[in-house]
Amino acid sequence: MRILYIASGIPVPGTLGGSTHAFEVARGLTQRGHAVHLVAASKEGWSGLAPFTRPVSSRLAGFHLHHQDIPKSIALLGVQPILRLVCVLRPDVIIERYYNFAGAGIWAARRLGIPSLLEVNALIIDPPAVFKRRLDDALGGPMRRWAITQCHWASRIVTPLHTTVPAEIPRRKIVELSWGADVERFAIERQNNAPNSNCQASTAIFLGSFRAWHGVIDFVRAAILLLKQGCDYRFVLVGDGPERALAEQLAAAWPGRFHFTGALAYEMAPDALRSAGVGVAPFNTAPHPALRTAGFFWSPLKIYEYMAAGLPVVTTDLAPLNQVIREGVEGTLFREGDITGLAAAMDRVLRDPAAAQAMGARARERVVARYSWQRHCAELERVLEEMRHSG
Repeated sequence: MRILYIASGIPVPGTLGGSTHAFEVARGLTQRGHAVHLVAASKEGWSGLAPFTRPVSSRLAGFHLHHQDIPKSIALLGVQPILRLVCVLRPDVIIERYYNFAGAGIWAARRLGIPSLLEVNALIIDPPAVFKRRLDDALGGPMRRWAITQCHWASRIVTPLHTTVPAEIPRRKIVELSWGADVERFAIERQNNAPNSNCQASTAIFLGSFRAWHGVIDFVRAAILLLKQGCDYRFVLVGDGPERALAEQLAAAWPGRFHFTGALAYEMAPDALRSAGVGVAPFNTAPHPALRTAGFFWSPLKIYEYMAAGLPVVTTDLAPLNQVIREGVEGTLFREGDITGLAAAMDRVLRDPAAAQAMGARARERVVARYSWQRHCAELERVLEEMRHSG
């Protein structure tokens, strides 16, 4: 198939979760024999107006990459360049990553009679607590109408949890499909007799966005509790975001115990995980109204990458996280927002390296079988072929 994949405002390559997602889907479909063209941003953020009307094209990992740097808030202004690209490429199918102000690909597909797939990893209609929703309501609901229109126009919708999609959209159109990890890239040889095995066994790692709902401050506070109890552990934090300054401020009282790497390029993430004995994903939905409204609809890349690296995982006891990580099997769970419980969960894993290694091995087996990008792309291919042949 010729596939046009539009990820407006997502930097590829980049360090964001969306960057990883778009790259892995484009690469995975390419590896399955398809000609993939990805439209994405050249970097996070935006300045200036160029290139604005014509994407700058190159090749990356076997697929065609078209950089189109338009602010996400006015992504629909890219509709004419997208339409020109569609007319040149003549794709068999179009995939578009949903964003409130995007939709150029779905519009072009509708206009030209091309099957389209809407990729959704956020709540399509924001809850009333979100400012964008209140603004939209005050304006009479244009964003809501456009979002629902995109859902109706799309041939299929792929999302980790169907509750992201408004109830008025038929459920038969929705395919629930988790995101994943590159189980080859993150394969790490782990041996108890390695020179740094003691350091690994006593190190907990947090990888990802430093935003409130990712729980990075909970991670630091739980780590400090363990240090106050006399535990000889170290803590690595990989990533960046608005919570980083507070995290570093809290950690400053414990020199040598915390290491902040900053954001790392995707290809450097496996080496960062190599240094750890447990991966921690302390999600907290309290600061995120959409997650409170629709349930935990994210398909968390950090957990899958921990698992692919052979790490046991400590995460929040929320569905579906507690279905990916089972207590005592691939890791351990704690009650959402419970700092003491998070500290105890990390301690349970770190204090028993042999049990931790066994849990990590089971985690690796589970992610290979069920939560890899390879599996995601195989299933996505099936959906796209079905769309293509059904017209």
